[in-house]
Amino acid sequence: MPFSNSYARLPERFYAKLPPTPVAAPRLIKWNEGLARELGLAMLDVEVLAGNRVAEGSEPLAMAYAGHQFGNFVPQLGDGRAILLGEVVDAHGIRRDIHLKGSGPTPFSRRGDGRAALGPVLREYIVAEAMAALGIPTTRALAAVATGEMVWRETPLPGAVLARVASSHVRVGTFQYFAARADVEGLRALAEYVIARHYGDAAQAPNPYRALLDRVIAAQAALVAKWMGVGFIHGVMNTDNMSIAGETIDYGPCAFMDTYHPETVFSSIDEMGRYAYANQPRMAHWNLVRLAEALLPILGADEEAARAQAQAAIDAYPALFQAQMELVFRAKLGMRQARDGDMALVQDLLDRMAAEKADFTLTFRGLSDGALPPVFGEWAAGWRARLAEEGATPQDRREAMRAVNPAFIARNHRVEEALAAANENDFAPFETLLSVLSKPYDDQPEYAAYRDAPRPEQVVLRTFCGT
Repeated sequence: MPFSNSYARLPERFYAKLPPTPVAAPRLIKWNEGLARELGLAMLDVEVLAGNRVAEGSEPLAMAYAGHQFGNFVPQLGDGRAILLGEVVDAHGIRRDIHLKGSGPTPFSRRGDGRAALGPVLREYIVAEAMAALGIPTTRALAAVATGEMVWRETPLPGAVLARVASSHVRVGTFQYFAARADVEGLRALAEYVIARHYGDAAQAPNPYRALLDRVIAAQAALVAKWMGVGFIHGVMNTDNMSIAGETIDYGPCAFMDTYHPETVFSSIDEMGRYAYANQPRMAHWNLVRLAEALLPILGADEEAARAQAQAAIDAYPALFQAQMELVFRAKLGMRQARDGDMALVQDLLDRMAAEKADFTLTFRGLSDGALPPVFGEWAAGWRARLAEEGATPQDRREAMRAVNPAFIARNHRVEEALAAANENDFAPFETLLSVLSKPYDDQPEYAAYRDAPRPEQVVLRTFCGT
């Protein structure tokens, strides 16, 4: 593996260097051949993917970071069950992290075992690859490996390790870690690193650190709008789970909505609905305020100037997010040109969907094909009148809408079926689900049942993070 480890060149207080903890009997479950080609990698030894052997050139380390967890600040979190093996430069010249999750305890484990159960590893594999196929920025799954060991949660469960890929694993919480220690040099070094790695144009700005904040705010506004467009609920939008690179990261109790309702929550640990579907834009804003606070020591020549820079950047978020939401939902409804009243039309539809308990994905896919339940007839008349103002042909509009309204999502009941079978050493449902989700915008008539909403007895109400 041609490692090129820039993060390991940062000061030692940024991480703890240590190898993964070996496992008893590693066995490859899944290797992502397509992603491997993109990274320029040959098939990796399962001993490396499991953490039993350190590859030549790897400099394994656990990253330090802090974070707000459900609104409560924890000054030291860090990689408690993960190891950054190193970085590779992909076929597009982009630096990508290779990261093991479930690779054993680290100095940041906080009495945890550092391991992962098979179910959460496969859930992250499924959902991350589904998000990638949907065109949403995300970490990727490179491989899943069974460990041959059991991990203890409420019950003993088969263990596994996930090899994942990201543009980087720097988080809002990474900046908070240094801010909490009043480590201004650490903040500056981290900011310079992120600018060089992700936002090179910011280096030429009059205030590069303000430009960095602007870029991260814009990236997160676009990302969360894309989540909203497919009914995705992250479930744990803590600041340590928000990537500076604008990718979806740390899939735990994540889920896609079936029946639409703005207050939908699946995460078993989100008892107050902090990260409900409709709250996600606001919580992203809240997290970005925490990033701006962390950057204050380097944003301006004095405290007043720094606060003015931070406030101006943060004040831009609502309009940035609204613009991204309008782009997403106009496209979902086949509207190419911006007109006054468009979002009122969108909101009217969503309100009716909530009242009628309509399936989010099926409703928008049905609209793509001109199919809509009679109960939406009054709304449909206004929508068709709006479309008529643009003059696009029905065929062009249909193709455009089908390209943004998926037929297939990682429905919770299908994911749970695949995980339950895998726990019994049957990986066929996992493989089938991955195959279906790799082409979410195609009709795939042979897999028509995977489009269907769950029957009442199949509905999944709670999802779990697995830690």
